[in-house]
This record gives sequence, C-alpha cells and structure tokens, in this order.
Amino acid sequence: MNFRGIFYYLGLFCFPLSFLSFLNILYSSYFDYFLNIESYAVTLFLSLVFGFLFYLSGKNKDKKVNFYEQIVLIIIIYITTSLIVSIPYYLSNYQITFINSIFEAFSGITGTGFTIFENIKYLDPTLILWRSSSQWIGGLYFLIFLILFFSNSKFNYKLNNLVFISDKSFDPETNIKKISLKIFFIYSILSVLMFSAFSLSGIRLFDSLNLSMSLVSAGGFLPTNNLNLIIRNNFQEIILVVAFIISMLNIFFIFNMLNLKNLVKIHTEDFAILFLAFSFSLVFFVSIENLNFLEVLSVILSSISNSGISMSSVPNNFSLFLLFLTLIGGSLISNTSGIKFIRIYILLKSSFFEIFRLVRPNNIINKNILFSSNKINNEYTKISFLIFISFFISLFILSGILVLDNIDFENSFKLSILTITNTATSGLYGLTGVDFKNLLTSSKVFIIIFMVIGKIELISIFLIIKKIFFRG
Repeated sequence: MNFRGIFYYLGLFCFPLSFLSFLNILYSSYFDYFLNIESYAVTLFLSLVFGFLFYLSGKNKDKKVNFYEQIVLIIIIYITTSLIVSIPYYLSNYQITFINSIFEAFSGITGTGFTIFENIKYLDPTLILWRSSSQWIGGLYFLIFLILFFSNSKFNYKLNNLVFISDKSFDPETNIKKISLKIFFIYSILSVLMFSAFSLSGIRLFDSLNLSMSLVSAGGFLPTNNLNLIIRNNFQEIILVVAFIISMLNIFFIFNMLNLKNLVKIHTEDFAILFLAFSFSLVFFVSIENLNFLEVLSVILSSISNSGISMSSVPNNFSLFLLFLTLIGGSLISNTSGIKFIRIYILLKSSFFEIFRLVRPNNIINKNILFSSNKINNEYTKISFLIFISFFISLFILSGILVLDNIDFENSFKLSILTITNTATSGLYGLTGVDFKNLLTSSKVFIIIFMVIGKIELISIFLIIKKIFFRG
C-alpha cells in the first residue's frame, strides 16, 4: 500500500477546506458575527497543518496509486474532511456532541441532508453557510472522484465509460491538476449561474448563496426550516426546477451545449432522464389534485436528483413511487446516487434479449444502449446486476439495524433508502420529523457508513476486502 502517495493527495484535498474556513472568517468579520469565529480559525489552522503535513510526507515519493489504493484514498478523504468540517459544529455554542457533529459533517460532505438541528432559523448565519459550503465542497470532491478514480478501465463497475471517455493511461501527477481544475471551473460556473438566477428573482443574497451551493451538489441542506419561506412565486420555482435539472445531468452537459451537432449523441443518457422525468410528471399531474404542473415537476426532479427538498406536499400513497425515483438517480457523471438509470436500462433490455431469443432465436437484436454507439455486452449486464444486488444488500442490512433503534419497519426501510441514495428526509416520502439528534450512537454510525457507501458503492468495499484477504 503506497501510503505516501495516498497522504500526498489527501493533503491536496485538505486545502480547499482551509479556503472555506477563511471565507467564513471574512464573512463573520464583515457582518459582525463573532459568536463562532474562533471555531473557523481553529478549522483553518488544523486544515492547513494537516494539509501541509500530508502533502510534504508524500511530495518527493512515488505518487502512483493503483485502483485499490484510490478507493482507500477516497474513504480516507471522506473521513478526514468530515472530521475537519465537524470542528465548527463541535466548538459552537449550541452544545453539539462529538458524534452529532460528525453526523452533520458526513451528511454535508456526502450531500445527504440529514440534520441534527431542529430549528434552522435560530442558527448562527455563519454555521448555516458552513453547512451549505460543506455540501458544495463534497459535491466537487465526488465529481473529481468520478472522473479521476471511478473511470478506471480495469474496474469499470460504475460504467462511466458509457457517458464519459477518460484517459486510460492515467498519470496522477499530470492529470489530477488538469482535470480537477476543469471540473472546478464548470462546477463553479454552474454555482454562480444558480446564485445569480436566484438573486435576480428576488430571493435575498444569503438564501440564494446557500440554496445554490446545496442544489448544485444535489444536497438537502436548507438555510431555513421550509423551502416555502424562500421560493414564493412561479418565476423562482422555475429557477428551482432548472437547478434540479442541472444537478441531475452530466456535469459536462452545459459545457457541451455549444456542440449542438453532437449533443444528442454524446448525452443520450441525459435526454433519456429528462424524457423520463417529464413523462412521470405528466402522469403525476393527472393523478394528484391541487398541484400545478410546475409543482409536480419540482417534486419529481427533486427525487430523481436525490435532493429531497420540496415546497409541495403530496399524498402519502405516492411516497413509495417517489422513493422509487430516488433509486433511479440521475446521470452517471453527476452528484446523484442510486442505482442509476442507465444500469436499470441495461438490466431491462438484457432481460428482454433473453426472452426474445427464446421466442425468435434467429432474429438480429439491436444491442445499442439508447441512441449511442455503445452496445450492451455480458460485462455491462453483470456489472449492472451486481450493482442492483449490492444496493439491496445495503438496504436490508441498514434497515435491519435501524429497526433495533425503536424505528418501525416502514420508517426504517424508507430511511435506509434515503440514506443509501443520499436524499434528505421530507414529507415527499412520508418521513418527517426524524429525530437524528437522539438516535442511538450505533444507528448514527451505521447511517454515516452507508452515506459513504451510497457514494462509492458497496462493491468498492468488497474489492478492498478481496484485496486484503484474497490476494491470490
């Protein structure tokens, strides 16, 4: 295990947290919010110290890390950054316990949106900003993970090659800076566009900033107790819908819109997801009374994008359907979680192949994936099936654990789905008022573990176990 190489990249991922801490110190100083300014100073100091220590320990060593080491690196990054993010919670004047601070930090970094705070409006504005910025930086990190590490051609269990062509000869020292800067540029531009649109629509700047950072990362943290306190008219709701769409599509979709000639060919997955979302919205609109089409579309997109926030309430008998949408998720190259549409598509089409072969064995079958030139092969089918099975293994393990915490079976099952899909709890799923603050410590620990598994897939853990115990 090349720990020096792992430490080198871990140090690089610590430095952005120093920048976020510095911004919070500036914000606190400018607006005279001195209540928690010391906690951000401590966070700035520790993130810089650990960043430099990790960076210098591996600077002059071999920086090439294999795929197994990359997975270990990702897990260590989630743990380390969450520990750093938890510092302002723990040192605040709200008497937050260590485990609750860690829980809130992991929820932010993974973009899940579970919170131990009961009343957001009583929080210090700097802490609200810290929550949102933790989701923003977590979303940026995950996109970098997807492109740099999970696009590995040898262990292609995320199937990123179907929507993104990566450099197969990955050279970390050369590519990590180039690709990270490109992703950072696109991600930042999208964030600025969302922030500008919300601000111009009449939403106050503070709410616009926090909302844009949460939505661009497909997160679930809000700067208020209720989204209805922010979104007040149809124009603002249209912007909200567009923000949901951006968060569930391929991060490069907006970047490639200039190439209209090949846009459909490059982003067939994204157009299929959009078609699916609007189709479900039409069905939903016909089925539910007292909701206009814009509200229905917002509900559907919030579920598919794994955000979970909404300003509309739906009847409880539709909650199971919306939970199903969270299982689908958005594009492979996005901050969304879930099984993912294209894997479900491959499974369904492969099943159709087998049935069709029995009926008409001599006929030629179209194996193209959607309208792209990629074709379904046995490898894609096996991977999709393995992801499908591992997802439900995770689901049953976590729901079985949560039942032991005096949570009834229905709510534990729903909470498990939302945890693994990194989706915030809300009335959309018939799950409101979950008291995360007073859950058993064991429940919080397992929810934290499966928040991370929801991002990296259970197969990542299996691969590490296989590497450790079955080297031969």
